[in-house]
Amino acid sequence: MDIWNEVGWLLPQLILILFVLLLPAMDYLFRNDKRPLAWITLVPLLTLSALVVSWLFFGEGSFAASKVPYMQVDAFSGLFMLVFLVVGIVVVLSSPEFIKKDKNQGEYYALILLAITGMTVVAEAVDLIALFVGLEIAGISSFALAGFRKSEKRSSEAATKYFIIGGFSSALTLFSISLFYGVAGTTNIAAIAGELAAPSAWITESQPMLLLALVLLIAGLGFKIAMVPFHMWAPDVYEGAPTPISGLLAAASKKMGFAALFRVFLIGVLAVKTDWEVVIGAMAIITMTVGNLIAVSQTNIKRMLAYSSVAQAGYIMIALPVGTEYALAGGMFHILTHAFMKSGAFMVVAAMGVVMIGEKLDDFKGLNKRSPFLAFAMTIFLLSLAGIPPLAGFASKFVLFSSAVYTSLDPGPSWLIWLAIAGVLNSALSLYYYARVIKYMYMDKGPEETVKVPPMTAAAIVFALAMVFIIGLFPDQFVSVCQDAAGAFPGLPFGGPE
Repeated sequence: MDIWNEVGWLLPQLILILFVLLLPAMDYLFRNDKRPLAWITLVPLLTLSALVVSWLFFGEGSFAASKVPYMQVDAFSGLFMLVFLVVGIVVVLSSPEFIKKDKNQGEYYALILLAITGMTVVAEAVDLIALFVGLEIAGISSFALAGFRKSEKRSSEAATKYFIIGGFSSALTLFSISLFYGVAGTTNIAAIAGELAAPSAWITESQPMLLLALVLLIAGLGFKIAMVPFHMWAPDVYEGAPTPISGLLAAASKKMGFAALFRVFLIGVLAVKTDWEVVIGAMAIITMTVGNLIAVSQTNIKRMLAYSSVAQAGYIMIALPVGTEYALAGGMFHILTHAFMKSGAFMVVAAMGVVMIGEKLDDFKGLNKRSPFLAFAMTIFLLSLAGIPPLAGFASKFVLFSSAVYTSLDPGPSWLIWLAIAGVLNSALSLYYYARVIKYMYMDKGPEETVKVPPMTAAAIVFALAMVFIIGLFPDQFVSVCQDAAGAFPGLPFGGPE
């Protein structure tokens, strides 16, 4: 048999792992000037991103699509893979100046690639065991990255909290997987769906065990996406971690949790949707509301962005109870736009950190006079997060919220429209604390010194900024790709505009 058909579906992981192994050795090779390490790290990220973009958007080439019992490559995994790769590019571009005084930078970049490797495994996983392995690869790497600045007390504290709560969530996830195996006799997600769709006497008797498995899985993966009430780690970790890593966690790691949730809930346990849809819907409203309400009172920009990410998770969760192809496409579209909006906002904070400007909201006063570029970029990212047209956030929220409206009208439950209403009201609430930052930057007086943005960090911000405009102005192509990705899920009604 052709060896390519055997390992071609693992091409992204093989390339990333190769560089993970090389970078620590190159740390010694470039011990006098470590900036080339960032360029070397960009090689696999840019190469794979180009391959995935050409495949998803232009139909050129493909990864080997052969299926194995545990993983498969399809449009869904390809879209999530693209999100992880582009966030990795933004994070790596902004890192050299931010960590230039740190030792062992080769390990830093290797851990970023290893985290992204785990995320791609989760995106491709069609078995709960493979999904768990991917979650752990990404999680353990993220724990180390959060505490990379060992000399800073808050960084060590963030890593410790992240590790303890992350370990607890992993235990809950693993226990839920064991219960699913006990109920269905398999860990394959599609096979679980088949067992639940045509329940035997054993499945009927095991209903309490199935409900417990669902509760534990919601709790375990709820930590990954910072869903209320499993969100309290996020502000502490985002504040204590190196700012580029905060961007990686907010824009990529959380999206990995959604990849897992979508696979399990919209394929594996779709047959028992009535058992969990109301719970997930209520938690979506609570998550977006709590995130926005607490964000209003924050005085640290990283903590504000952390609670903003909690609220954004609530928006994306709308796709689960709605449960249509159009809703899933809307959820993935918002994941794609959020990756650029949130990573870009954190890179602005990273650029300010390089020149020793603090992370308090008061430190943003008069930023327009000190750096018009950073003030403009942060304004666009914040307005897009709030859902102001014609930016990317408006386009993705429109698709996501409208999916709940379409489904509530016909043929879905009428209560689903409250998800859209809650999303719109919370977006209006979020505009308050986003606008407060903009006011500080443009209307309040601050220090007079000029802020010089490092070239690579500026490139990362420009890239994210350009994508926010491109997606906002030309959303159709991106929605089409997201709909193709949603089409990989069998059994979902379309539920969108004709």
